[in-house]
Amino acid sequence: MSDPATASRLVYLSGELVPESEAKVSIFDSAVMLGDSVTESTRTFRHEPFRLDDHITRLFRSMKVARINPGQSAEELTRITLDVLDANRSAMGDDDDCWIVHNISRGLLRPGPSVSQTNPATIMIFTNHLDLRGWAKYYQEGCHAVTPMSRAIPAQSLDARIKNRSRLSYTIADAEARLVDPEAQCVILDVDGYVSENKGGNVFAVINGEVCTPTTENCLDGISRQTVLELARAVGLPSRECRLQMYDLYSADEVFFTSTPYCIMPATRFNGLPVGNGQVGSVTRQLLTAWSDLVGMDIVGQAQRQMPE
Repeated sequence: MSDPATASRLVYLSGELVPESEAKVSIFDSAVMLGDSVTESTRTFRHEPFRLDDHITRLFRSMKVARINPGQSAEELTRITLDVLDANRSAMGDDDDCWIVHNISRGLLRPGPSVSQTNPATIMIFTNHLDLRGWAKYYQEGCHAVTPMSRAIPAQSLDARIKNRSRLSYTIADAEARLVDPEAQCVILDVDGYVSENKGGNVFAVINGEVCTPTTENCLDGISRQTVLELARAVGLPSRECRLQMYDLYSADEVFFTSTPYCIMPATRFNGLPVGNGQVGSVTRQLLTAWSDLVGMDIVGQAQRQMPE
């Protein structure tokens, strides 16, 4: 597994490709001052970006609602993104892959009460080695899903479909779950007690053979979430978007998370109780296999090969 020095990678910063070690953003940027930025994270499979067009489409929807003008079209940003990836391909080993991350803010803030955009947007695009070691063991043994005390921000205040970098509420919720188990993955509930999402992913439950996930009323419309729903249909598994409560996860046959880096992470415990028989379930394994077939590589095997012998 290669782990090149960060100095060898190039990042895109508002019109320029610069060495990662030299990339700097002003302390007066809205991303720093207000946590005011939108984001996307795409991953590669076999060095090729997965569903980049979908990520760019969602990014532009987020920017529209957040009233950030990037000063570029989706087509231009896609071309720049591929240029950044090409510039960093040599930093990936044959069995490695990478993140492709977009962070876009409304730029420098001028003094005064207004936060409307008066300067060019700050556009940050970088790649980073996809380190899967922290998730590798969960493919076989499953993780522990825990509900924190904190609740998801209501859509009336901030719609979860806007993928943004204002992540303090998620970070606190994740920290609360880890008070129960240092390796826990959080299942955040909304203010009405319905399952919302994970800090960095979506939540699924397999109930009587049906693949169920919360509607986007209270969670991000994840690209990995979309992929699982499409794979379920392709392999003949019934699926449904619906409201889920804690009871549904306690009594589910299987529970799993979806997110860009690991794709599918099984959960074999929920708040200390076994999910189903306490083992990674057959539906979860079937969906992981279908995803591996879709991208032409062994997703689980790649993560396991990163583990030290």
